[in-house]
Order: sequence, then structure tokens, then C-alpha cells
Amino acid sequence: MTTGGGAHPRHDLDQLIHTPVRLSIMAALVTAEKVEFRFLRDTIEVSDSLLSKHTLVLEEAGYVKVEKAFISKKPGTWLSLTPAGRAAFQEYVTVLEKIMKGSPHA
Repeated sequence: MTTGGGAHPRHDLDQLIHTPVRLSIMAALVTAEKVEFRFLRDTIEVSDSLLSKHTLVLEEAGYVKVEKAFISKKPGTWLSLTPAGRAAFQEYVTVLEKIMKGSPHA
């Protein structure tokens, strides 16, 4: 998702990913097939409620898949990036690289 409106590549940053917590979620998930909710929470150092809130935004955008299951009668939640989420994150990183290199156009 791009905002458009200018030649500088910053205009192409996906605002759904751009917040620090959502960027942290996406970066943590991109290297794994699935990540358990509590592990992710502890890794990016946020509360359950904050992680849930930002995960919901990413899930509604189609970037994150949330799976709930019982393991040994205990409930668990696993998060993973969807193909669209992986593509969006890669595009986000590409735009950041353009900004870092000082590229005037996306």
C-alpha cells in the first residue's frame, strides 16, 4: 500500500507497516514459518494487549494469519505472514533501501 503524492521514496512506505510495533512484528515474522504469540510478545517487548491490537490491524490488512489451537489442553496462538504480508514487507524494505541510498525516485 502506497500513499503516493511525491517523488521521494518515503511516499511509498506502507503506513500499515511503518509504525514501530507493526514493523517489529513483521520483521520478527518474516524469518519464521510461525511464531507463538507469547514468544513474539517477549521478543518485541510489548504487552499482550498492544500486540493483539497491532496484530489485528495486520490481520485485517491480509498481512498476518492468526491460528489458535490447543496443545496439551492449553490454548495457544500462532502468527505467520501471509504471502501478501511477505510481499508487502519486502517492498517496505526495498523502499527503505532507496531512502538510505538517497535515491530521488521510487
